[in-house]
Amino acid sequence: MTVANLDEALRLQLRHTLDATPFTTIGGRKLPRYDGKVRDCYIDKERGERIIIVTDRLSAFDAVVGTIPSKGQVLNQLARFWFEKTKHIAPNHMLRVPDPNVMIARECEPLPVELVMRSYLTGVTSTSIWKAYEAGARTFCGHALPDGMTKNQKLPHAILTPSTKAAKGGHDVSVSREELLAMGRIDPKLFDRAAEIASALFAEGQRHAAAQGLILADTKYEMGIDRSSGPEGTLTVIDEIHTPDSSRYWYAVDYEERLAKGEEPRSLDKEYVRRWLSGEANWSGDGPPPIMPDEVKLEAARRYIASYELVTGATFVPDTGHPIDRIAQALGAA
Repeated sequence: MTVANLDEALRLQLRHTLDATPFTTIGGRKLPRYDGKVRDCYIDKERGERIIIVTDRLSAFDAVVGTIPSKGQVLNQLARFWFEKTKHIAPNHMLRVPDPNVMIARECEPLPVELVMRSYLTGVTSTSIWKAYEAGARTFCGHALPDGMTKNQKLPHAILTPSTKAAKGGHDVSVSREELLAMGRIDPKLFDRAAEIASALFAEGQRHAAAQGLILADTKYEMGIDRSSGPEGTLTVIDEIHTPDSSRYWYAVDYEERLAKGEEPRSLDKEYVRRWLSGEANWSGDGPPPIMPDEVKLEAARRYIASYELVTGATFVPDTGHPIDRIAQALGAA
């Protein structure tokens, strides 16, 4: 697909992005439903499965700010790529992918913490490591930070900065391991095992990204317990992995040059939208979000697609059919 044809397809998709799913039954059965910021989930307790429909909704500053053409397809296909690529490091919940926007996963009990790995001093949100450093903090989530660093500079080594998981509409809070354990939210041995997995996944993600000319600056992982293997269960990677929603990707080729000039790295993630929101739109999470212009949505879509193509080495071909009809047929939903 040429650039011109892709742009035309994306413009057509502006009219019918996947904002929400209307299904009341799947396979003739009424299933419990949970809607997250980006994913609509249907829980099949009988089969121990979760039907995850990845919408085109975009979340920033802990709020849904609009939809981006093809975003759900990109996220779902990238998650499949990374789940397959990292299954030797840790088990994950993916079972099958019956539609570009749908993943059938094993149902797991989520851990009450997000595992955020960081290698660079960056970010624009209030919980970012850069905002804390800029305000004078020299310790972040229990990790000492050296003086004299600049924004987007590489940290001495990768660090784990756990985050509490807020209810929908709430704000996550970055905490140290000690603070998290003091809250009594998670068993220390379970947390430390999850931390080991997060570190190994991040190292693999950075290695692959570097081979593709990219920098994986930071990312977050979610994990859960799969009880299908027995009462003790198996610690399992869930949700998504190394997508532009959960990760910050930069081009490596001109990173050093731009850092020296004090310029932002060229990014391939939703940081572009965050910068538009906090800059031109002057919004950082308080009150209703501004309406994104079509050109902002299209540029965000191009970056999501570029991330897929650079990470996987494959050409992304968007399915431009009406998403609700297509997904309903794939799942037998109504």
